[in-house]
Amino acid sequence: MSKRKLTRQQAWRVEKIQEERARRAARRGSEAERALGSGDLGPEQEGLVVAHYGTQVDVEGESGLCQRCHLRANLEGLVTGDRVVWCEGEPTGVVVAQLARHSVLSRPDPYGKLKPVAANIDQIMLVIAPVPEPHGNLVDRYLVAAETVGIEPVIVLNKTDLLADDEALRQRIDDLLRIYPELGYTILRTSSRQGGLEALREALCERISVFVGQSGVGKSSLINALLPDADLRVGELSAQAGKGTHTTTTARLLHLPSGGSLIDSPGIREFGLWHMTREQVEQGFREFRPFLGNCKFRDCQHQHEPGCAILAAVETADISATRLESYRHIVASLDSY
Repeated sequence: MSKRKLTRQQAWRVEKIQEERARRAARRGSEAERALGSGDLGPEQEGLVVAHYGTQVDVEGESGLCQRCHLRANLEGLVTGDRVVWCEGEPTGVVVAQLARHSVLSRPDPYGKLKPVAANIDQIMLVIAPVPEPHGNLVDRYLVAAETVGIEPVIVLNKTDLLADDEALRQRIDDLLRIYPELGYTILRTSSRQGGLEALREALCERISVFVGQSGVGKSSLINALLPDADLRVGELSAQAGKGTHTTTTARLLHLPSGGSLIDSPGIREFGLWHMTREQVEQGFREFRPFLGNCKFRDCQHQHEPGCAILAAVETADISATRLESYRHIVASLDSY
């Protein structure tokens, strides 16, 4: 995959941004060290980062209350969902350490560098809908991306009320989704209009989840149905932290009334195939894995090569021809990401 080359002006901007980040980190470190040295902080405790505002974070403590916190200078990479060690303070606390992550979701910045946007996610809810009508290649793109970051994907067919009066559309959707349970993927059918959310609530319980999918599939409607007072909760969170509501947070974590938590931001909802290689795409098709490495040629493209193990698996119906074609489309489009 070709690497994007920066112009002189872009390189200058990158350098200036990095210098500003270094200055902010130094200021943040000074503020944190002053607070630590003052002796006015509470004992160390574990907490959860529930919102990130660039130079500061909101941390939820063991009591459930939140406080705005400074970061020690060596904690530049914290994101929403991180588990941390922190100390309460007045008016702000201090995060002193970051605990190990079990997963991280990243996306490229405008200059192509991958940056984490959320951590410790348990599952990715891929939302599709009858309108806009999905296609297999779209679903597979999201599934491959989820497989690559090692987070379990769940397919959520939303707006199922639109299928009631359209038999042809319902049949096309059923045909599209038929293969995925055979591959081990869970499919949930929901409708925020008809109140069909119980299975979704159960799947979200006791887990940290994110919603992804193309525009118009009803992600916002689902989130609003699950969290009808989400805006109020964000306001309360900001009030607890002693600050006004911010609109520039990279991501926010909200607890669901039925149990579990949701990390949400527009950047996460647009999660996709960022900076992937052909080999990663291969691994992202879980039914390909038993056959990878068995092709006659090491650089096999799984097109028409003799001795291709993937093509042989299609002939024996161990791999769907539709999924192979989807793989080819994804690989052909990688340079556009």
